[in-house]
Amino acid sequence: MEAPGCCRRHLPVLLLWASFLCVGFLSLLGSMNFSCLISSAAFTLYVNGLMTLGLAGAHQQTKVCNESLMLEKLPACGKFFEEMMKKVDSKKWCNLTEFIMYYDIFTQCTEHEAFYASCFWPNPLVEGFITRIHKQFFSNCTSEEVLWEDPPDEILITLILIPVMLTCAMITLVVWCSKRSDILA
Repeated sequence: MEAPGCCRRHLPVLLLWASFLCVGFLSLLGSMNFSCLISSAAFTLYVNGLMTLGLAGAHQQTKVCNESLMLEKLPACGKFFEEMMKKVDSKKWCNLTEFIMYYDIFTQCTEHEAFYASCFWPNPLVEGFITRIHKQFFSNCTSEEVLWEDPPDEILITLILIPVMLTCAMITLVVWCSKRSDILA
């Protein structure tokens, strides 16, 4: 159930659609005159302006980010993650499937604490905190670089020639059919 007064947020959108429908309906009836068109356009621009400025009943968040509160609460998330990672063998720390659930809880915790402190998530402070956690647990997890190599010449030539030959065959077929349209029709 919606809170009282929340329908005001939808009012500008409804008014905008109503003005569009009114203009469309009157133009369909053929009874649209110039003054009606101007007043409908002015009303539409007015409603659009209210929506653009944010003055149309939508409530905007005016709270300021409490960074000190957020920095005070984030270590609890790190402590929980650290305790959970103790359950995982350190040799498996580079295998995300072994601890993905713990990492998801850690991420949700940092998001909750940032929201509780009226801060956006992610933000530079949370990113710095998460980076420190990554350095603590995943510094030895280096990704092996994949060296891309060209396929052998036989495969490369085949992969190039098949589409070229198919294209030539299709063009030949189209030209042949267009010349023989009197017989094929």
